[in-house]
Amino acid sequence: MGCSLSAPLLNRIELADRVYLSVVSLWEIAIKLQIGKLSWGYEFSELYGLLEQVDIHLISVDSSDVNEYMDLPLHHRDPFDRMIIAQSIARSLPLVSADSIFDRYPISRIWD
Repeated sequence: MGCSLSAPLLNRIELADRVYLSVVSLWEIAIKLQIGKLSWGYEFSELYGLLEQVDIHLISVDSSDVNEYMDLPLHHRDPFDRMIIAQSIARSLPLVSADSIFDRYPISRIWD
């Protein structure tokens, strides 16, 4: 969570027809806020309204994601990242991440 998005990447996101965020990312944010590894100037409950304001659509976890998760090789052990990778594969969506180990999976990773 320490990486900043580049101006070209922010522009690409802003110009996208639709932008998604996994509820898994919200879960990870909540945990990091709770244990003090992350802080920001908002209440966590305000996040949903902020996402709606900028037209970011939440993706829930469903059975196809769990099935995809179970089929993933163990290139990466972080369960949050693995579920997000599984969702990317199951939905054929590109994934924004600085983590190059994601490239070992059949996804389109964006970080430029």
